[in-house]
Order: sequence, then C-alpha cells, then structure tokens
Amino acid sequence: MSTDVGSDERFLPLRDGRTLAYEEAGNLSSKTVVLYLHGFFTVGYASETSPVLLSKNVHFVTPTLPGWGNTSPPPPSTLYHDCLTSDMTTLLSHLYPDSNGSDIKLYIAGGSLGTVSAQMLYGAPYDKFPFGRCISGMLLLGAVSPFRYHKDYAKCMTWQHYIIPGPVSRYIPFNLLTHLIKFVLVRKLATIEGAEAMLRATVFDRMDQAEREEFARWSEERGRVPEDTVRTMAENVIKSTSKSWEGFMLTPSLLHSDWGFRPDALDEEHSRPRILLTASKDDHMSPVAYAHYLAANYKNARIKDVDGGHMSSSYYMDEVWAEFLADEQ
Repeated sequence: MSTDVGSDERFLPLRDGRTLAYEEAGNLSSKTVVLYLHGFFTVGYASETSPVLLSKNVHFVTPTLPGWGNTSPPPPSTLYHDCLTSDMTTLLSHLYPDSNGSDIKLYIAGGSLGTVSAQMLYGAPYDKFPFGRCISGMLLLGAVSPFRYHKDYAKCMTWQHYIIPGPVSRYIPFNLLTHLIKFVLVRKLATIEGAEAMLRATVFDRMDQAEREEFARWSEERGRVPEDTVRTMAENVIKSTSKSWEGFMLTPSLLHSDWGFRPDALDEEHSRPRILLTASKDDHMSPVAYAHYLAANYKNARIKDVDGGHMSSSYYMDEVWAEFLADEQ
C-alpha cells in the first residue's frame, strides 16, 4: 500500500493487478466501520467527515469506485458486482487483517450512484462478500432503484435522463450515446472552470431561493462561502476522470444490469440490517419514486423526507448520521 504525498488518498494493490484508491478518517482502529460509497463524477473523499461520525468513534472508510479517479476499472471479463464485492472484501481484509469476518460492525452508506454499489454489497451472497454478515445497517442518500426490476423507473425521469441513462440509451447499440456524451464532456471538463459550469447548470441553477439560502448557510457552517464549495466539488469532478472515463462509460449498463439479487427476494438474514433512505422532494436526478420503490421492496426500510433538490441531503447529514447510527454511543 502507498500514500500519495500531500494527499490523504491511499492506494491498495489488488490481486488482479488493479489498484483501489480510498480515504479514511475517524478512529482507524475502531471495530465499528462506516463504508461510504460515493456518487457520480466524484471520488472517495474523507477530508470533511461529519463531527457526528467522529463523536461516534467509528472508522470512516470511503473508497473510490471502479473506473473513477485512481481506482482501476473492472476487468473486461468480470461483472461489476463481482468486481465490487471482491474489491471491498480485499479492502476490509487489508484494514482488519485479524478479523474473522464477524468481529466488526459494518454500516454501508451510499450517495446517488453510490447507492447502487451499497445495495450490491447489502444483497451480495456471503461467499462473495463475507463481510456482509457484519452489516448492521445501510444508508441510501438520493437512492437509485434497480431499473431491471423497477418497471416504472422511467416515468419520473427528466427528458435528458430518459435518453441517458434511461430507456433510449439501453436500446441504442455499442453504448453510442454514452460515447457521444463523453465526447462533449471531455472538452467541458478539461478545466476547473468548465467543471464548475457543469455543476451550476445541472445542480445549483435548479435550486429555488429557499434552497440557495440553505446551501449558503451549510457552506458557511463549514467555514466556506458557496463558491468555495462549488470549487471543491469541481476539483473532485476533474479528479474522477483524471485517469479514465470508464466509470462514466459503465454507468448506463450498470443501472440496467443484474445487481446480483432482487430487493424483494432477499432471505431473512440479508434482510435483518435496517435501511434508512433519504428522499429529497425536488430531486430530479434521484426522484423520490426510487426511494419509495425500495422502501416497498426491502423488508426493513424506511424513508426520511427532506426539502430541496439533489444536494439537499447534504444539508442535513449530521442529523441523518445521528439517526442512522443511533445505536452507537
């Protein structure tokens, strides 16, 4: 394992010659682990860990997912969910080399696109993800439902998302639409300023006045003006595609793929860990219908509604973490 000089990012060599990047914070020797899986166009980032997590004395681990940032894409012949379970098993085994697979308490969390990977781990067979037996709960922020089984997933999409990653992209061969979008985005995201412009157009310009004020308050509580927050997010956008665009290219097929299980068909042991979903009322990227589908199909799930758009769960994260980790003193 190596650590990049001047960075909190760590690099774990994998058995297949690939590399897994991750960051961590909190009590690194704690046997209570929060594994957070990031969303679209970003990377594992632990520099602004919630004070609630620090007060709970947990080990906060946030890997960069396959094909994003400094983490290698999945091998061509390997299904995404098999790659993910293998990578996360290797990471947790590296962090807890003396663990027998049952002596840690694992909480899985994901935001936006990361909720897909979180669910894959939650539902994975234990022979593929032995640490699944350690899961005590799953937190899904702006959740995405499995398009393969959620037959009405497209009804609440914007027209842009209906095209990609929605039904249109599924039926156009050779991933041509994704290649076209990539061709456009490569130029737009060549600079920090271009990444900021994309974030403003897709997220921040959609905010109403009340959410703009909430976003400003949230930024200021963290010692920043809103422009600084946008700049940090833009830097992570650039970093997420600095080595490869494979994470982006994989996204449509990932959302439509077999995740290795059906939410409504999990056995009692897999269904034991409780699930908390946050649903932002005006989220055009992860519509509330996705959270409601998941709550209806997982056996042990409930929804926490919040006001605002795609970013709004962030404003309430201290409250959400406290609620999710209520059993941790």
